[in-house]
Amino acid sequence: MCGIFACHQHPDVGKFKATAIRMGKQVRHRGPDWSGNHTANNTILVHERLSIVGVDTGAQPMLNEDESVALAVNGEIYNHKILRKRLREPYPFKTHSDCEVIIPLYQEHGIDAPKYLDGMFSWVLHDKKQDRLVAARDPIGITTFYIGRSSTNPTSVYFASELKCLHPVCDQIEAFPPGHVYDSKTDKLTRYFTPKWLMEPSLVPTIPLDLTLLRESFERSVRKRMMAEVPYGVLLSGGLDSSLTASIAQRENLRLQREYARKQAYLNSGVNTPQVNGDTNGQIPTADSNGDVADEELAGIDEDYRLHSVPVLSQLNSFSIGLPDAPDSKAAAEVARFLGTKHHSMHFTIQEGLDALSDVIYHLETYDVTTIRASTPMYLLSRKIKAMGVKMVLSGEGSDEVFGGYLYFHAAPDKKAFHEETVRRVKNLHLADCLRANKSTSAWGVEARVPFLDKEFLEVAMNIDPAEKMITKDRIEKYILRKAFDTSDTPGAKPYLPKHILWRQKEQFSDGVGYGWIDGLKDEAAKMVSDEQMVEATIRKEKPHWGDDIPDSKEAYWYRCMFDEHFPPYCASTVMRWTPTWSKQTDPSGRAIATHEQAYKDGKKVEQ
Repeated sequence: MCGIFACHQHPDVGKFKATAIRMGKQVRHRGPDWSGNHTANNTILVHERLSIVGVDTGAQPMLNEDESVALAVNGEIYNHKILRKRLREPYPFKTHSDCEVIIPLYQEHGIDAPKYLDGMFSWVLHDKKQDRLVAARDPIGITTFYIGRSSTNPTSVYFASELKCLHPVCDQIEAFPPGHVYDSKTDKLTRYFTPKWLMEPSLVPTIPLDLTLLRESFERSVRKRMMAEVPYGVLLSGGLDSSLTASIAQRENLRLQREYARKQAYLNSGVNTPQVNGDTNGQIPTADSNGDVADEELAGIDEDYRLHSVPVLSQLNSFSIGLPDAPDSKAAAEVARFLGTKHHSMHFTIQEGLDALSDVIYHLETYDVTTIRASTPMYLLSRKIKAMGVKMVLSGEGSDEVFGGYLYFHAAPDKKAFHEETVRRVKNLHLADCLRANKSTSAWGVEARVPFLDKEFLEVAMNIDPAEKMITKDRIEKYILRKAFDTSDTPGAKPYLPKHILWRQKEQFSDGVGYGWIDGLKDEAAKMVSDEQMVEATIRKEKPHWGDDIPDSKEAYWYRCMFDEHFPPYCASTVMRWTPTWSKQTDPSGRAIATHEQAYKDGKKVEQ
């Protein structure tokens, strides 16, 4: 991840520049590799870079040839190689960065440019000739992004990757809505991502289930996200979602290693590389007559979804974290052995987690109980991942929202309600699991990529008849995803995962790292918050800036107080609380749902 801060139409941008650079520095943890800024007219863009693709030439803000267009981006554009080839007019690319293609897309398509992008992104572009600023966020909101205003400078508009950049200079801040583009010409946000499943959630899909399509579209999604020029790995909790992601990534990593070895062998022999089993392009990539690197040497996928990246590690790294004897850690170690990844199992103590809470809330910029519980182990793990020199990890967020994997989905009354709830959860991911994955890892300069939220995969998964997703006595949660990767009925097919892992019941991450973690948080909150404080907040309204958003537990009260230490009251409007639907439980833990630890065998409920 990178970090962005930008201001358009500042009344004195020259005097404001020092402040803008200082605000950008607030997110240097997101982009520790390089800093840059660009000023034109009354607009300034500040960028803190984490280099993963185009490492040698991708410094930002990027400029077009006559320096009239400036661009600052946080994210990855997975189809950048395809887009380069499809431009109507040749464009003199200056870098190997996947993000540079946004400039010619804007020049050709204006504010429609985001429609063509396949990736996770938030970006700000300034057109000096028109004095026009355009900003956009990816369809689901995988990268965090905010828009702000200041009552002291009402003509200005501000953008940043995190709240901590904005609240010192803004007194009105909102989360930049996913799938939208801002245009200073109209000073409005416009939705560009408009799939039918998102725009008409009450319209129940009727497309029949195609397990092969489901499997292949997810495999393509994982391959896209392996685009990198630096060491990377996978977060492996031992649950279904991360284990499938790791399995596919390991298969692709081994294929890339074989391809790379063949290319090196033929390079050493002085002849061209023949195509072998359809997994090479035939010719050794070379520089063109101008000395530029050939297209095949750019990291990324081609039109056939083939990945072209020189492997940077001989083994795929996998990472897990938990308390000693945590259920997820044991499963993760077993999956890693099965796949052959280089596994790193980290342990933390309850006290280490408690000691990190204030820092976690500072980086997360939320007081939501579920998010904080799950983010703390992820935050601790990310620091260790960074210390090992790994900059990017694949992660399994989004699957539970897409397939109704949370245990409370057992109580869905019918398929219409089931589908509407999955749409609602996906729409709110930018305030929940996407925020957690992005900010927990970015706190240490690590980038998390989430293949379950690929827009092409979503088009497949969200349009399946939801009757196929519903949980019954014969179908465990996420049954169709498990079935899509179950090769037991295909003679000779290599299994993706051990069967009992493929059919293992859901553990929410904050539970799976060890049940003692949540219990420890509750016990500590009971010490920190008195009964009288709860009464004062609920009845006497001793904290008027909380309004009607009163914590319903001592744990929630404790987190809100820590949030208030870091952020002014108006930042609270960007926070959403995660609570289960169709449940009387106020505690969001999966253990609070009655169906937790029901017995299943091959996806079917076993009577006990």
